[in-house]
Amino acid sequence: MGDSSKVQKQEVWPSYTMVEDRMKRIYFQFYKETYKTSAIDRKTKELIAIAASLGFKCHGCLKGHIEKALQYGATPEEISESIAITMGVAAASVVDQTDIISEELQLKLFE
Repeated sequence: MGDSSKVQKQEVWPSYTMVEDRMKRIYFQFYKETYKTSAIDRKTKELIAIAASLGFKCHGCLKGHIEKALQYGATPEEISESIAITMGVAAASVVDQTDIISEELQLKLFE
């Protein structure tokens, strides 16, 4: 067996390396603004962000928003429900796309 003390931690590639500083500042200002106190409470914003993270396939976002949702009092059931709703919308998008193609091709495989 090898010496576990010699295991090297893989360097994490830094994020935003292809975005100009000015654009990063604009993005972060906008991002912070969306999480300020408003008509929607922070827990709900985090549940929405979980769904958006799944929809846009943002792994880092998903991790962070699940952690924040828990921090702001979301229950496992609430997180699960936001995931289930996202699953439903994702499935509906497949139906939507096949309906569009079906009409374009004038193709009805099943009546």
